Formats: sequence, C-alpha cells, structure tokens
Amino acid sequence: MNRLCRLSLAWVLLLGSTLATAASRPNILLIMADDMGFSDAGCYGGEIKTPHLDQLAEGGVRFTQFYSTGRCWPSRAALLTGYYPQQVRRDKFNDTQLGNRPGWAPLVPVHLKAAGYRTYHSGKWHLDGKPLQNGFDQSYSLHDQDRFFTPTKHFLDDEALPQPTTDSGYYATIAIADHAVETLEDHHANFADRPFFHYLAFTAPHFPLHALQEDIDRYRDRYLEGWDVVRQARWERLREQGLIDTPLPPRNPEIKPPYNLTWEELEDRIGPGEAPDAVAWSELSETQKHFQATKMAIHAAMVDRMDREIGRVLDQLREMDALENTLVLFVSDNGASAEQIIRADEHDKSAVPGTAESYLCLGPGFSTAANTPFRLHKSWTHEGGIASPLIVHWPAGFTARGELRHQPGHFVDIVPTILAAVGITPAAGEQGLQPPGISLLPTIVNNEYHTPDYLWWHHEGRSAIRVGDWKAVKREEPSTWSLYDMKTDRGEMNDRANTYPGTLANLTARWEALTRQFRANATMN
Repeated sequence: MNRLCRLSLAWVLLLGSTLATAASRPNILLIMADDMGFSDAGCYGGEIKTPHLDQLAEGGVRFTQFYSTGRCWPSRAALLTGYYPQQVRRDKFNDTQLGNRPGWAPLVPVHLKAAGYRTYHSGKWHLDGKPLQNGFDQSYSLHDQDRFFTPTKHFLDDEALPQPTTDSGYYATIAIADHAVETLEDHHANFADRPFFHYLAFTAPHFPLHALQEDIDRYRDRYLEGWDVVRQARWERLREQGLIDTPLPPRNPEIKPPYNLTWEELEDRIGPGEAPDAVAWSELSETQKHFQATKMAIHAAMVDRMDREIGRVLDQLREMDALENTLVLFVSDNGASAEQIIRADEHDKSAVPGTAESYLCLGPGFSTAANTPFRLHKSWTHEGGIASPLIVHWPAGFTARGELRHQPGHFVDIVPTILAAVGITPAAGEQGLQPPGISLLPTIVNNEYHTPDYLWWHHEGRSAIRVGDWKAVKREEPSTWSLYDMKTDRGEMNDRANTYPGTLANLTARWEALTRQFRANATMN
C-alpha cells in the first residue's frame, strides 16, 4: 500500500451515525473562480448579473471574513491539501513556483475515495502532478491560461487534446462546464449509488480579457460612469447587506505590480486608451474612459458567463435530484488583478477587444473597484488581495437561508470542513503533522463562532498574520510592518503600529516562528 493510501485510510477513523452509508453522505461541489474581486458577484454587492450565485447565497450562507492565499497556485494547494502552501513546497521554501508535494500532503479526493466517493475535476489545474495521479477518477484539465478560445495545453483524463480551431466555437468557461455536466450525467447513469466530489475550477475572469461578444454587449456602456462611481455604489450595497462595516479607503494610484508594462510600453503596444494607475476617473481622457469601460465590460461578461455555466451545472444536479444533498462551496482564488502584461499570442491593436486576437488585462483602476471595499490587489496580503467570497449551500445539511457568517476563515479550513460534512474524523499523518485549519461546519450549521488560533500569509515578500482582530501586514521588502484592527478597519486605513508596538512585536514574532516551522515542514518526506 503506498503512502498516500495509508494516509487517506488513517483519516477515515469515525463515521457519524447519520452519515454511516455512502448513499447518505453528501455530494461535494467545490467551485473556484480565478481573479474574481470580492464584490464582483451580485450577492457581494456587485452590479454584475450573477443570479445563480445569488440563489446559492439566498439558499445558504455567505462568509464575510474568508481568505485565500492571494495567488493562483498557492490558493489551490491550500484549498485541496488543507495545508499552507509553504508547508508543502518540498524542494525549497519558494512561494512563487510550483513544487512537488510531500507524501503526507495528498489532495482531498484521495481521502474521499477511501470513503467510497467518486471524484471529478473540471478546469484549471495549476498544481504539481496530474489529476488522475492525485485521486481524481475523471478530469478535464486546462493548463493554458492565456487563451480562452484556442488553448494549446488541455487534457482529458491526463491525455493531451488538440488545439481548438478559431472557428470551432470553443470557449474555456463553457468547455469546463460541458465537462462537468457530462461527467455528472455519467455519474448518474453508472455510479448513482455512490456520492461524488467535483472540483469545478473556472479560469474566468483571469486575464487575458476574452469573452463572447454577446456577453460583452450586455455591459457595453455600463461602466462609462467610471471606477469611482462603481466603487462607491458597491461599498454602499455591501454596507446595506451587512457584509462589511468599514469606511471606504482611498485608491492607491502609486501601487501596482512591479512587472507591469510601463506607460510608454502600454501606449505603444496597446494604445492611448490604457491607464497604468488607479487615478481619479475624472483625470482620464475620453479615449481612456471608453477603453477602460470596455475592459471592465469584458471582465463583467466573463463573470456573467461563468455564473450562467454554474447554472447549467446546478440544473444537472436538479435533474439528478442531487442538489438537495450536495454541499456546494464557491470561492475565488485571490482578489482581482492589477496586472498589465502581454504574453502568449501578443496583442493585435486592431483587434476587437475581447476576441482571441486581443490580449488585455483589467489593470489597477477597475481592479480597485472589483476589490471594493478593500485595499490593493491579487498577490498582495492586504485585504484586497486575500479576501474571498465564500458561499455555502446544502439544503439537506442545514436550515440557514440567506444568512451571513462573520467567522474568519481561510482556504486551509475547506478540507477539514468537507471531511467533517462527510463524517471523516482526521488524524495526524505519518509525520504527526496536524493540518492547520479547522472545520467551519459548526459555523455554517449553527453560526458558532470560533476564533482561529492564527491566519498566516506570505507571497513574494508580502506577508501578514492575523490573530483575533489584529492583523500585521507588510507590502514587500524592505517595507515595515503595519498593524490594523480588523474589527473596525478592514479597509486598512489606520495603522496602529506606533500605538500598540507590543502587539505588533508579538504578531511579527509569531509570524517568524510559523515561517520557520513551515520551512521545516516543507523538507519532511
């Protein structure tokens, strides 16, 4: 018996009496968006039409203080292993590149298969290894993040597929949902006596901004009012819905990814409509306003289409009479992106924005609006980079409908939550290393509040730790640590470092100790 199998069996210790048979255990549908801002969905204050996500929220609960790691692969590592990504970087302590995970950190389908589950994957992978090597029974795996219409690297059950032609009608978001629906149909036909785990990982709305023109047309002139008006309106809706209670921080036009193209490069390679900084909307030229509004319309179209495809998957569950006992969880891997880069097939300045020939990124202006009400963007450990929506829907599992949960949580809590819902009591692995997360099931079901011992972040020199309501955070080396009270200041506007130096010292010492521990974990076989 290999190490992964031994470990998964070690986790299957006790099955709750109400979850004693495979037929009674819930199905699991774990949905992840890519680079979606905290307030993009309608149920999180956004103006983008997301009726299916909104319905899940109305029929379940929304978390207000849930966190990702701030970047693509680290979030996926945490989401599917239950460990912080730096704990499972086996070759070296490197938070920017993929690495081989140690044997004591299998993905969650390995555990679930030992409990009788069928396991499926549709969409982005961005992890080490291949899906079928990591516990999935079936997979459509999309590795090409740069082409929504003609991907060069995508795989069916780990076997390479040909590149779609430009006239094939392929669009990644639809293809991902197609595979999910087909897989669920097959499950219903051939494995109806077994529960399933389905990891549905969309690539939208990650750059490049590629969308169907019919979807873009729904938002064609919607954003001409500008990012400042959009941001204010989202903040007001978030407050009305009780999702946040914090002032709206100012934009940070001086902060953007260091690898972004310069203004001269943007103007030369894209055109005069680009805007490299999150300045006041009134400072833009009319050409810039129209171009930026078009880019946000494409971003909105990508989110809109993803919601429509989620609706198709949910309809399939209804057709199978499976939605009632399916635990659905929806998250985003990080905040919206301020990146402005060009890669893959480059950018044709004469192309219609949103088509395969274009290569555009959202940029810092509308990224700031997408991350309302928080500061900064994807890859930062400020709230704008790490705050994620979390929608939980499970009609058979709990009675709450349309409620909020203010419990802080992190992606490392998803695996313990899934295992608790299934009825698996986790045990320490062969190395005696307990996963750092906790089950959120008591919070979901009964609104019980459990303060995490700590929440920890590190990415590209940007670091943070939260203990209780205090959060210490720094942008990158050689910047100094700041201290914020998350109870009153999630907008991170009032730095309390000088007022409470002892609190800051304790937090940073805790961050350093955990960092040393995680470095040691990463070298364990």
